[in-house]
Amino acid sequence: MRADYITLAVRTGGPGMGGVSLLLVETDRPGISRTPLEKMGWHASDTATIHFDDVEVPVENLIGPENGGFAGIMRNFNGERLGMAQQAAAYARLCLEDALDWARTRTTFGKPLVANQVIRHKLSDMMRRIQATQAWIDHCAWCVLNGKAAPGDFALLKVQAMQTMEFCAREACQILGGASFVRGSRVERIYREVRVMAIGGGSEEIMFDLAARQFGF
Repeated sequence: MRADYITLAVRTGGPGMGGVSLLLVETDRPGISRTPLEKMGWHASDTATIHFDDVEVPVENLIGPENGGFAGIMRNFNGERLGMAQQAAAYARLCLEDALDWARTRTTFGKPLVANQVIRHKLSDMMRRIQATQAWIDHCAWCVLNGKAAPGDFALLKVQAMQTMEFCAREACQILGGASFVRGSRVERIYREVRVMAIGGGSEEIMFDLAARQFGF
């Protein structure tokens, strides 16, 4: 709703990837209107439906070659997925922090929650997944710095990171109980972000298939 400029992928040629171009469009052009969207999560993110009614854009606004826009989109994906994976790992760590703090301070039946084996196992499993995910993130970051980035690795990393975030958010909710359902809890906030994180940058289904094709399966 607040953007002065937007980047659009538009159909300027035939069907398929070879007919897509990138355009920079000023939002004060005649024919552009916007409707705000309310979402499950990411409430601070400015999201809207953008409407175009015979909007004219000059050829000077073309980004890159005509019908070559898909390559620009693809070049962005590895960085986007690596960044989202790190974000998901950070969310998962916050869930672990809050769950551990609650388990140590919350007393039930005369003893702290963390004294129960089942709670300790939940915490350990969260830690295991987070550490494994972080190691993979660090490896992919190293690959970027050394010119060895492979799209299939980033696709599977995104799946790994999002599943770790979702698992840790769920387990943190189980440990916090009703406290995780009240607005103001970090775990409640993070749980609402799970779906957009899993979908944004490519859903799990797309990521698995992309990786399979990259690795020649």
